[in-house]
Amino acid sequence: MGITTKTGDQGQTSLYSGERVWKDDLRVDAYGCLDELDAHLGDALHLVQDPAANSILAQLQAMLYRVMGQLASPGAAYPYPVTETEVAEVTALIQSLEEQTPLEGFVLPGSLPASAKLDICRAVDRRAERQAVKLSRAEHVPPELLQYLNRLSDLLFILARSLEAKAGAIRYIPKP
Repeated sequence: MGITTKTGDQGQTSLYSGERVWKDDLRVDAYGCLDELDAHLGDALHLVQDPAANSILAQLQAMLYRVMGQLASPGAAYPYPVTETEVAEVTALIQSLEEQTPLEGFVLPGSLPASAKLDICRAVDRRAERQAVKLSRAEHVPPELLQYLNRLSDLLFILARSLEAKAGAIRYIPKP
């Protein structure tokens, strides 16, 4: 099977569940934002020099495929849904990074090329989260999926700050 199928030439696409929807469907937009995030995470892997952070980013990329698959499965039981345990694991990772990276105020993003890329990832995730929330107001979206997307942006934020802290490069918004 080739890449070009011509099945989307009229503006529709197939979901994981097999049904056809318009390419501007809220569901497609939500997982499309996550696809964009995945590409940015791949780019971040080339900028981040910290092995532990790179391991986290690689795990996030793998998890994003599950999140996208779940979003692309309306009304069908997706075989690998986001679980409460995985949300709790991300929450614990955030808390651990927060303990190692105390912040003293509002942070200006992007002190390093790697942290700047993670801040872009965070912003793209926030857009994906907004789209998923919008979708959840019209159709069922599992609460664990929404929680995961919310935690993901927090994780990307604190991971960027962690890299900056290790480099002594956190920039705070000046107090008036």
